[in-house]
Amino acid sequence: MMSQRTIQSIYTDGACTGNPGPGGWGVVVYFSDGSVHELGGASSHTTNNKMEMQAAIAALEFLQTSGQQKPITLYTDSEYLINSVTKWIKGWKKKGWVKADGKPVQNQDLLETLDKLNSYIVNWEYVRGHSGNIGNERCDVIARTFATGKVPTLTQSSLTDSHQALPQLNQINVAKITESPATLTIIETTQPENNSGSHITTMEPTIINSSVPIDDKPPEMRVAQLRALVETLRIADEIATKGYLITSSELADLMDVHASAVTSRGDQWRWRNWIVSRVRREGNQILWELERADQVGGEED
Repeated sequence: MMSQRTIQSIYTDGACTGNPGPGGWGVVVYFSDGSVHELGGASSHTTNNKMEMQAAIAALEFLQTSGQQKPITLYTDSEYLINSVTKWIKGWKKKGWVKADGKPVQNQDLLETLDKLNSYIVNWEYVRGHSGNIGNERCDVIARTFATGKVPTLTQSSLTDSHQALPQLNQINVAKITESPATLTIIETTQPENNSGSHITTMEPTIINSSVPIDDKPPEMRVAQLRALVETLRIADEIATKGYLITSSELADLMDVHASAVTSRGDQWRWRNWIVSRVRREGNQILWELERADQVGGEED
């Protein structure tokens, strides 16, 4: 039986050192209750495009096993992946997997798997890489860590009874990597309670909205929500400390509000422990800066 918790969005990314060379991929799944589930894997000899596709395959397999029928958005910074799945693949299949120049289509096996897993509920969206998007940045960290031969600490949702596809906590599955999707390693593990690492480990959305009074929720859910909030505040503090500029939509995701609630507040305002200031506009995006309120003066929210 499927719980009320649903997948809202999924981020995927791939990385490769050498191209071809050792590679890795990462997936971050965001749920409606604010919880997060991460997947990742590696290959000893691969290409960047293969890793982008392996990440998407893992994401779609996860979505398929969830049994969810509600639409989700899958974000990737690979235009090759999006174009392959949503545009080019129809023509390739009609022509027997041969391109216009007569050469065979590369990665046919992975593309056929993607085509089988793809669904009408999946909305493919491009996100520019290394632009400060939290989900994309986290996937990049996971993928690059695997590509360098290391195993990152992955966040696994603690609400195992809410998603039948999740494995038991504290379980790590490791196998030898090959290029075959069927034998691709997926590593899932519980995030430690004290994470002193410098990598951003992401929450989106970060503050849980629910009609159930907090005191009526199970203790493990209240603890999960508190951890989500603490992680949100940690991310905000890292953004402020390192001077990152974030867009209105990214800031809205961090605050768990609609983007209009950000842009309507003016050029400078306070949110929790930070002063939020409008810096400039780039194209159709407004960029914002966070500063600790105990270091600058600011107006209360």
